[in-house]
Amino acid sequence: MVSSDEFREAMSRLGTSVNLVTTDGPAGRRGLTVSAVCSVTDLPPTVLVCINRANRSHDVVRDNGVLCVNILAGRHEALSKAFASSSTSSEERFARGEWDTLVTGAPALIDAPTALDCGIAGRLEVGTHTIFICEVERIRMREAENLVYFNRAFHHLNPA
Repeated sequence: MVSSDEFREAMSRLGTSVNLVTTDGPAGRRGLTVSAVCSVTDLPPTVLVCINRANRSHDVVRDNGVLCVNILAGRHEALSKAFASSSTSSEERFARGEWDTLVTGAPALIDAPTALDCGIAGRLEVGTHTIFICEVERIRMREAENLVYFNRAFHHLNPA
């Protein structure tokens, strides 16, 4: 049997993009730092986003039915930490960046290398998390280095 500690250690060795997942709508405006984002298919363009159900943004994302995956650049390390902190209010989080919207109304970080504006097409609860299946409705891309998380540390990945 694999322990939770052993699994977490193994997953720390899986390098991943650092993302801000944001939402806005009838349930409110929220955002959180998420590393569990993955491409599902390109027809239709779909990603999955995993969010812990204990996170205070989880129910707001679920109830709004929309989200934006803001893939971060190296310069956004402090912003990612603010969105990950349970002591930072939603208002303080959003005050640290410049935002607009694309199609869904979810906040898109203006200087993010990539923003994936999505409608939530489905969800599945597994263990402590919900897997949100998200159809990408609009993409905005800019050339920039990306912020990745590997071995419990941030790293900057430059384009080739």
